[in-house]
Amino acid sequence: MTTTRLVDLEDAAVLTDLVVRNRDFLAPWEPVRPDSYFTFQGQVAVIAEALERYEEGTQVPRVVLDEAGAVVGRINLNNVVRGAFESASVGYWLAQEAGGRGLATKAVAEMVTVGFQLEGLHRLEAGTVRENVRSQAVLEHNGFVQFGYAPRYLSIAGRWQDHLLFQRTTEDV
Repeated sequence: MTTTRLVDLEDAAVLTDLVVRNRDFLAPWEPVRPDSYFTFQGQVAVIAEALERYEEGTQVPRVVLDEAGAVVGRINLNNVVRGAFESASVGYWLAQEAGGRGLATKAVAEMVTVGFQLEGLHRLEAGTVRENVRSQAVLEHNGFVQFGYAPRYLSIAGRWQDHLLFQRTTEDV
């Protein structure tokens, strides 16, 4: 069964519901979002921008599906760079109630296939705040290895936070 699919504007209502219900749960792991992000129009704008980037070839925006095919999160290949780099970064989130069932692990595995086989990339990267051990386990289960430590890498939860950096290349397949 497929665990991800391309995001669609028709997903805006369910994604709005998910981000509103999971706002506090996701807050420690995400940038501070404007209130507009948590509205239907905000999600329409996020999806529309992601689909524009998809058309430009700089992002692969997908939703994560549960066992019944319901949308329970998002996963992206971001910052796709071509040429000598052929790389992208993986970013994802799941609703709290979808955790602990292997969905994130399956979604990342599917994005590895998308990145390497469909997009022809050489390298996938992901970063996590040091405390996000669940996300680190998902990456490690998918063959990602830690290759770096980046002090004050991203502004997450309103402050610049250190990140552990993970990667996987086609040679690791």
